[in-house]
Amino acid sequence: MRTYIIWSLLLLVGWLTLASWRSDAIPEKLSDYGFFTGNPAAQKPAPGVVPYSLNTPLFSDYAEKLRFVKLPAGRSVTYNDSSVLNFPEGTTLIKTFYYPLDFRNPAKGRRLMETRLLVHQANGWKALDYIWNDEQTDAFLEVAGDTKTVSYIDAGGQTRQHPYTIPNLNQCKGCHNRNEVMTPIGPSIRQLNGDLAYGATGAENQLTHWQKSGMLTGLPSLANCPKAPVWNDPKTGSLNDRARIWLDINCAHCHNPKGPAMTSGLNLSLSETDPTALGILKTPVAAGRGSGGHPYDIVPGKPDESILIYRLASTDPGEMMPELGRKTTHSESIALLRDWIKAMK
Repeated sequence: MRTYIIWSLLLLVGWLTLASWRSDAIPEKLSDYGFFTGNPAAQKPAPGVVPYSLNTPLFSDYAEKLRFVKLPAGRSVTYNDSSVLNFPEGTTLIKTFYYPLDFRNPAKGRRLMETRLLVHQANGWKALDYIWNDEQTDAFLEVAGDTKTVSYIDAGGQTRQHPYTIPNLNQCKGCHNRNEVMTPIGPSIRQLNGDLAYGATGAENQLTHWQKSGMLTGLPSLANCPKAPVWNDPKTGSLNDRARIWLDINCAHCHNPKGPAMTSGLNLSLSETDPTALGILKTPVAAGRGSGGHPYDIVPGKPDESILIYRLASTDPGEMMPELGRKTTHSESIALLRDWIKAMK
C-alpha cells in the first residue's frame, strides 16, 4: 500500500510539473526558436547561432552530436581557463544527438534523436529537451523522457541495435549539478581549443573565431591556453593525458568535491593530483555490489582488479558508471583506461 501511495504521488508530481512547463509559454517545437534556417533537420545555424565542438566529448551510447551556442546580442564570455565558461544570462546552448545510418559513410544519412537546450535565465540554467519525430521534420518538447531503439552500421561494418534513452528533465539536473546549482559541463577553454570548419570560411581555431566574432574577451595567445587532448588520438597527448581527459568529461561532473558523488571521496577531475582521491589504492565508501568484489577503485598495473574498469564495463543498472546516459559499453575508452592502469607503477 505504501509503495502504491509513493508511486501515485510521484505520478501526480510529474503531471503537475508537465502542466507547469506547458503553461510557461515554452515553445512546443524546436523550429519555433529560429535556431536553424530552412529545414531544421539540416541543422544549418541561423545568424547569431555558432557551432562548436569539444576536443574530447562525453560518451552517449555512440551518438554523434551537433553543438551550437547563441549568445544574447552584444554580450560576450570572459576568458577563464580553470572551469566551464561563465556564459551570460540569455545564452542558449544547443546540442543535437544523432546516429549516422552508416558510420563508414555519413553521406548515407542520419537519424536525429533529440535536441537538448540549456537556457541561461535570470534564476539560473534551465534544461529543455526536444525529441525528433519519426518523419525527421521537427522536434517536440518532452519533459518525461523516452526510450527508442536505434539501428546503424558501426565504423567496423557491423550492424548494431540497442536502446537509446532520452532523459527526463530531473535526470538532466542529476548530471548538470555543481553545489546543487545547474551548470553546463563541456564548453571550457581547454575543450574549445581546437579547429572547427566554419562553412565557406574554412577551418579555424574556435577560440580565435570566438574572439574575432566578439564572443570571447581576454584571450591570451593560443600558446598560453590549455588544450585538451583528443582521447583516441595519440598524436594529441600522452596515454595519461588522454585517459585523464576522458575521465574528466565523462565522470568528473559527478565525482568532484562539489558534485553529486562528493561523498564517495573520489575526484576524477583533471586538476586532481592526489593519487588516493583519484582512486589509486582507494577503498570505496559504499560501492555495494558495484565493486565486483574488488577492494580498490584503481589497482596500479591491474585493470582487471580495479573497480573503475568493472563499473565502466558493466551495463547492469545497479553496477554501471556513469549511472545515466548510457545503455552500452564504450569498449574503446575501456581499452584506453586499461592501458593507463597497466602502465601505472
